[in-house]
Amino acid sequence: MQRWWAPAYTLGLFVLLLLPLPARSEESPSFQNEIIPLLTRQGCNQGSCHGKSAGQNGFRLSLRGYAPDQDFQSITREFEGRRIDRSSPERSLLLKKSIGDGSHAGGKLFETGSREYQTLLNWIRAGTPGPIKTEPRLTRLEISPSEKISRSGETYPIQVFACWDNGQKSEVTWLTQFQSNDASQVTVEPKGLVHVLRSGATAIRASFLTEVAVSLVTVPSGHTVPREKLTLRNNQIDDAIFKKLDQLGIEPAHLTTDAEFLRRVSLDLTGTLPTPERAKQFLQNNSADKRSRLIEELLNSPEFVDFWTLQLDDLLQNRKERDHDVRGNKGVRAFHGWIHEQVARNRPWNELVREVISSSGSSEDHPEVGYYIVTVGENRHADRSEVVASVAQAFLGTRIGCAQCHNHPLERYTQDDYYHFAAYFSRIKIERKDSKEGPSLLKISHPDENENKKPVGVNQPRTGQFLKPQTLDRKSSEIATGEDPRRKMAAWIVDPRNEAFAGAMVNRLWKHFFAVGLVEPVDDIRATNPPSNPELWNFLVQQFIQNGYDLRKLMRIIVNSRSYQVSATTCKENETDQRFYSHYYARRLPAEVLADAIAQVTLVPDNYNGYPQGIRAIQIPDAITNNAFLGMFGKSERVTACACERNGDVTLPQLLHLQNGEEILRKFKADSGRLKQRLKTGASSEDNIRELFLSSLTRFPTEKEVQTVQKMLNEGDSLEAVYSDLLWALLNSKDFAFNH
Repeated sequence: MQRWWAPAYTLGLFVLLLLPLPARSEESPSFQNEIIPLLTRQGCNQGSCHGKSAGQNGFRLSLRGYAPDQDFQSITREFEGRRIDRSSPERSLLLKKSIGDGSHAGGKLFETGSREYQTLLNWIRAGTPGPIKTEPRLTRLEISPSEKISRSGETYPIQVFACWDNGQKSEVTWLTQFQSNDASQVTVEPKGLVHVLRSGATAIRASFLTEVAVSLVTVPSGHTVPREKLTLRNNQIDDAIFKKLDQLGIEPAHLTTDAEFLRRVSLDLTGTLPTPERAKQFLQNNSADKRSRLIEELLNSPEFVDFWTLQLDDLLQNRKERDHDVRGNKGVRAFHGWIHEQVARNRPWNELVREVISSSGSSEDHPEVGYYIVTVGENRHADRSEVVASVAQAFLGTRIGCAQCHNHPLERYTQDDYYHFAAYFSRIKIERKDSKEGPSLLKISHPDENENKKPVGVNQPRTGQFLKPQTLDRKSSEIATGEDPRRKMAAWIVDPRNEAFAGAMVNRLWKHFFAVGLVEPVDDIRATNPPSNPELWNFLVQQFIQNGYDLRKLMRIIVNSRSYQVSATTCKENETDQRFYSHYYARRLPAEVLADAIAQVTLVPDNYNGYPQGIRAIQIPDAITNNAFLGMFGKSERVTACACERNGDVTLPQLLHLQNGEEILRKFKADSGRLKQRLKTGASSEDNIRELFLSSLTRFPTEKEVQTVQKMLNEGDSLEAVYSDLLWALLNSKDFAFNH
């Protein structure tokens, strides 16, 4: 039976929901600046809870509070406002579930009477005022202490302060999310209490609304490094590294041997093993400056150009647009040739990048447009393609891709920032003359002149707001009618005042030579992920800028440092170090380098489909070669700008392939191979043993190693079998497969 008062009650509730909500008083909490951060800190709007795309249990919030207007509607209006009880605020579902009074998958979040509880209660009592456009806007965060030299076992608090655009500052520690970059060294409680567990150096991240801040924590080991180990320096790189090691109580390793250095620097600069003849020449040279002279020789070698063309092929994602794209084969080779020419000319990095970003025309006449043909692909709207995130990641070392859908969880970039940046690409249009054979034409304009006169920008998909071009540091660009907006973006990217551009390449090169970037992941540079050695970072960035973005000069400084030339052998005082460069970090050779090394040692070249006999793997333009070996050992497919595309892990299939692979065994038995050709010379057993060691490990065998092999030769086995076993053992050793 229907109650006589039901229609009137329903009508009254409907009218109540339509009434304007009360404005926030000075005493009532701010929805945008307090309620949203409170929910974020409790994890309510995280991806594992109500922040997931479909929400949870019928309640959906924007991920980490990136859309406060949307969240306000969900909390106060959805399901007839059932989550809020304005007549009896204490009975509001939002509040009751937070204190564990009722079924809640997230459990109890805080106590009755706590500051969090009282804030939500006061907001509801005030009539749940929503976001107000005139509210103070957060400009930055400050954290105290910003740096701390601590000791194992210490506990101390940190505080966070919000700085607003009205000039005021307020403590927001209780609304801040904290996270340690290395929880094995330092942990931090939700309220900002830090616990130091062991020695090392790391950072604590603090995030509040759209801003982040970090507190650097250094914990010395207590060991005193002998002074004499900190005075053996080659350049300023060593000064910065030794200063950090001294601070942490970590001893630097001893200098590497000439043989190890020759192999290491040859592989790092040219991706090529030294020949036995070159190894003998260097090892028997007693000149004091032979290492620096070797570096100059390698920097000016054809192999250097080939190898660094490969590195830039990866970074610029030079690949076919589609596996079946015939036009792509021609375009990839043309783009590869263009990059090869830039490396050979030692083209400054800023000039090369500016030309790539601003490129237009036909891929036949301007091969550098291949960057856009791949990153924009067949997307009808370049501003919605992968090119936006690729440019930021490749040239600024910044990952903004997640901001396409929501605010960046670890950086200050918002969804608006992403689409402001995307607006620079809004006039890119790729026209193809022929879908199979013809070159692609990159045209920067709309086909209709009237369209071309319209303001440059894109529509933000969530808000529908039209956003004009704006750099990632939130500076607007005025674009004239018919002007290519990418030129303004390129000018900002390569501007010497934009240290992120120089830092991105510095970090990539440092990781290449030292195996571990100053910032890791190498292409995830952000305020919450500071470099492990800020002084070294600043020195290298300034050197790169001051030297006109000269890649060779930067490499020369790096490989001439003593820190690059120390041994990979550790001691008790540095064996746990994996971040501060006290010793050289051994790493597996890249796929192409390892393939070429095997071919060079055996003197049997590889065959790659579609390429001439004898071409080396580091010279192949395309990422897709259908070569099982290169795929197994982690060759980059260049699908994204992420450095993680190249996999340096060691796997069981790799080990089995090196031990028993048919292609490897075929090279051992080839008539034109090193083994059979060597046997024909009639050289002594000692000379043969030396040849195999020099060609594979770039060193002379020890006396014990020579005696062991000669004993096997004297036991009656065939010479070919013994030498084959020796070569097999050398190629399957860590000393061969790793740079060390």
